[in-house]
Amino acid sequence: MPRPKDDFDTLYPYQMYTPAEILDPDLLYTVPEIGRRLQDLAPDTALEEETEARIIAWTIPWLVYNQDDLVINDPEGDEPGYFGVSEEAVAALDDSDA
Repeated sequence: MPRPKDDFDTLYPYQMYTPAEILDPDLLYTVPEIGRRLQDLAPDTALEEETEARIIAWTIPWLVYNQDDLVINDPEGDEPGYFGVSEEAVAALDDSDA
């Protein structure tokens, strides 16, 4: 059920990070590792199973939304896919910083 804004003491602007802002341009990450980065955690942070499942559920739409700024490897066998930031996205971020 919707709630009035006045019910809350503090409201924050909603932030959507881009891949170039949170991923190292020289690395590729699994979906769970990207989820951790979106939460400002190290990719190898241990999480409870329920927490990790929730983070993965939040990460999938982010991957789809940012698909133009991402690259993915060709998975081998049963290995997961690894995602990384595209060179174009890194260049665009560098250009915006100039």
